[in-house]
Amino acid sequence: MTQLVFIREGQAVTDSLTVAREFGKDHDHVMRDIRQQLKKLQEADETEWSVANFGEAQYQHPQNKQWYPKFDMTEDAFAIVAMSYTTPEAMKMKVKFITEFKRMRNELTINTQALSPELQMFNQMFQAVAKVELENSQLKNDVNAVKQQLDNQAEILALNPTEWRKKVRSLLNKIAQKRGGHDAYSEVNSESYELLEQRGNCKLGIRQENIKKRMALEGAAKSKINAISKLEAIAEDSRLTEIYLAIVKEMAIKHSVKVD
Repeated sequence: MTQLVFIREGQAVTDSLTVAREFGKDHDHVMRDIRQQLKKLQEADETEWSVANFGEAQYQHPQNKQWYPKFDMTEDAFAIVAMSYTTPEAMKMKVKFITEFKRMRNELTINTQALSPELQMFNQMFQAVAKVELENSQLKNDVNAVKQQLDNQAEILALNPTEWRKKVRSLLNKIAQKRGGHDAYSEVNSESYELLEQRGNCKLGIRQENIKKRMALEGAAKSKINAISKLEAIAEDSRLTEIYLAIVKEMAIKHSVKVD
């Protein structure tokens, strides 16, 4: 049986990754459910309770080694989040979680009460030291995550303006995947063009049509004319190219995408 509940800082907790795995849900969806409940708790002026029962943390993905957010949850926090999971299978899983929380609580109580007063004192000291070590470890992980992000940003900012088209397409595709999949590429692409038109005070559609008209007058093949994109209109103007590169870099950094 996989572990549903574990001990952290002397308290029985589970986390969003475990909930997603056991309930057969995407982790992003569980994170969304948690944030919705946190928003409702904030609206109900229960922020202090939220802080005591939800702990935001990070985990490292085993494949790409990137760091992503997760939530640790007490039994009460788990109950609030899982409240909306009402299928028969979900009800069975909630019973398993609650049973495991109870077992962990009993185990903690028995283990602590069985200690002599001196050992209980040492246990409290150990828990305090362990908490400090955990915080230091988390701080180290946070520093490494920030360093990795800064390194990636440096790579993005160093994109060569003379060899930019392939990288731009790659970055926009990755941003689209962050937003829900390849189907979002058209939306992301359009957004980048809209930002360029606002910042560069231009109309890419008009520039695109002007290029097509010029090519038609020069006798270019119709297939080549139809293949002219807004990217060609950007490439014709070095000022627009620089502005567009800056926009795509900003979007990439905002969405924490990585340069190949």
